[in-house]
Amino acid sequence: MIVEKIVVGDLETNCYLAFATTGADEVLVIDPGDDAEKILDRIAKRNVAAVLLTHGHFDHTGALSAFRDVPIYIHAKDAPMLRDNRLSVGELMGDKAARPAATHHMKEGEMIELAGLKLRVMETPGHTMGSVCLICDNQVFTGDTLFDGDYGRTDLPGGSATLMRASLKRIFELQGHRAYPGHGGETSIK
Repeated sequence: MIVEKIVVGDLETNCYLAFATTGADEVLVIDPGDDAEKILDRIAKRNVAAVLLTHGHFDHTGALSAFRDVPIYIHAKDAPMLRDNRLSVGELMGDKAARPAATHHMKEGEMIELAGLKLRVMETPGHTMGSVCLICDNQVFTGDTLFDGDYGRTDLPGGSATLMRASLKRIFELQGHRAYPGHGGETSIK
């Protein structure tokens, strides 16, 4: 899998484009947090197979409206955040925009086969109740569950320090995987 990072929005969220091969015609968009035009420019003439969301917070979903005609994947427990700015924490930052509804609810162990890629869903509640990591070969998109040298907040609505500890324990079993977090730089799981 080839991964391109695009840093978007005031909170510098990492949006990722995932391709099966260099020059592939299809792409997966992961966490389009803001700056839709910037993301669309990087996609260029490629076909977007789907948008995958690691969780429903506003800074990971802000550019969803640019992908209304594309399948949108999120965990069922975070799906209400797409319609409720209080739940998505967008209200705190003045973000009042509604997002398009998800077309698919991801669940533990599900294999998502799109754009020539196979990603396995790992439920990782803690930052939100519906947080997920997306695993492809030896790479993992961790959203706001795991960062380089840190982990996500648990003090926002739907967060749980207890669940976060359990989720991090599961993620640390992915020894040697390259982690692509929701903010900051990439890291390796050691």
